[in-house]
Amino acid sequence: MNNLKSIFLSSFAILVLAGCGASKNLSNSAAMMIQAPVNVQKKSPLKEVELNRWSHLDIIKDTIPGMSVDKAYAELLKNKKGKKVIVGIVDSGVDIEHEDLKAVVWTNKKEIPNNGIDDDKNGYIDDIHGWNFLGDITKENLEYERIIVNKNLVDDATYQEAKALNDKKVVTSTNGKARLEEMSSDAAKADEVLTKHFNKPNYTIEEVNAINSEDAEISKSKMMIQRVNSFGMTVPEFKIALQKELDGYNSVINGDNLKTNYRKVLGDNPEDITDTKYGNNNVMGPDKEEILHGTHVAGIVAQVRYNGLGGDGIANNVEILTVRAVPDGDEYDKDIALGIRYAVDNGAKVINGSFGKSFSPHKQWVYDAIKYAESKDVLIVHAAGNDAKDIDYENNYPNDSDDKKTEFADNVITIGALNYDYGNKVVARFSNFGKLNVDVFAPGVKIYASTPNNTYKLLQGTSMASPNVAGVAALIRSYYPKLSAKQVKHILMDSGVAITTDVIVAGKANDTRPFANLSQSGKIVNAYNALLMAEKMSK
Repeated sequence: MNNLKSIFLSSFAILVLAGCGASKNLSNSAAMMIQAPVNVQKKSPLKEVELNRWSHLDIIKDTIPGMSVDKAYAELLKNKKGKKVIVGIVDSGVDIEHEDLKAVVWTNKKEIPNNGIDDDKNGYIDDIHGWNFLGDITKENLEYERIIVNKNLVDDATYQEAKALNDKKVVTSTNGKARLEEMSSDAAKADEVLTKHFNKPNYTIEEVNAINSEDAEISKSKMMIQRVNSFGMTVPEFKIALQKELDGYNSVINGDNLKTNYRKVLGDNPEDITDTKYGNNNVMGPDKEEILHGTHVAGIVAQVRYNGLGGDGIANNVEILTVRAVPDGDEYDKDIALGIRYAVDNGAKVINGSFGKSFSPHKQWVYDAIKYAESKDVLIVHAAGNDAKDIDYENNYPNDSDDKKTEFADNVITIGALNYDYGNKVVARFSNFGKLNVDVFAPGVKIYASTPNNTYKLLQGTSMASPNVAGVAALIRSYYPKLSAKQVKHILMDSGVAITTDVIVAGKANDTRPFANLSQSGKIVNAYNALLMAEKMSK
């Protein structure tokens, strides 16, 4: 790759720009595709203001592998007016009362609120802001657990695979329980030491980082609390998270994970796709604390930009349509299939799916929903998963290929996660990958966005990478509405910034591979490049 200082025309850009004059909004200097720099020293450590919006930053100017969103707004979208785009968030639910989201919540204008009548006759009564396919359910079994309980869901080979996984989890849970109990004890002791050191219980991470003591116990406690803070948690939050993990381990060890039927209270038959009269219109569910994931995902896409609150969304002209279908556990295929169809039928042009699992007894229902979305020109953006595995060989549902080789639809784009360190650690250590079944990568480590009750947090996962791309897709569909879902998918892939170096995979320093081999495109999403390409394709 040529080592140029900033931006230049890629071979594709030369082809699409040849013979075309610059548009009113695109000067000749602006109409250049960004390409990754070589041997650039990144800014380290990141300032808080940089970290909180690093996915919006530019790989050239900021030496951070962001998506050049700010650059796109400043140079390409200034004084341009887009069309409103509905983005479906199929997730755990969204805090539609959040200060930074309430202005962008989709409202079903065909439905009269709270009259108990299905005014638009779509089968869902008073679905004002979306639909809740989970009712009052928050926790659920994992799919392999449901298969063990009801082996008739799958063939014998799949049942044996599920049983073997459960046996393995019993062993790992036993080991994990011991580690977590030790970690919990260490964190509690360190907190006690530093509380005494500062003579107060509520010390800050800045105060912890500033500790300079020769006392071995204080130094050890400093390191432990820094470790806790590296997870983006306070000590009390860490204790709660640890206890939740311990409860999960104990459930597996004791076999309790196979005994509870969470679905029973919903009253439907989850094995019957035609049984659609279930759930309710409360898209926030029964407990706001259980919709952290969906609220964060929605914020990444659509938080109001430049309003002085929290973070900024990627897209500036969207409405969030909420489909609550992803519990704390594995989603049901039925809920996902019906959720996709609901979002499509209510006008979503982009659907984000930050969920996934390794078993899918009714995968055909989801495949049919994907094909239905394709027939209605809807793009589905899906997280690749957080198991640090190659999904060209390992199962990861839903997907757009039943044999992991041949796609049955061209409206699904699967997203791997990037770290903010530009270099050989640019791939998030947890991210799944696959030359055939991951399409492109995007920022997914420490992404700042809305969380319930007017709060904001840094979270990470391919769950965060996916809505970053969904936001860029919504931008394209807003400003270039004539482009199809298929065209938008390939713009996102083809216009990305190619990384031509070797990178560390799965966080293993001894496992380095060409970045080009980790996804179909070998690129990272770039909003600036994508809008340039969309501008030319639209003509």
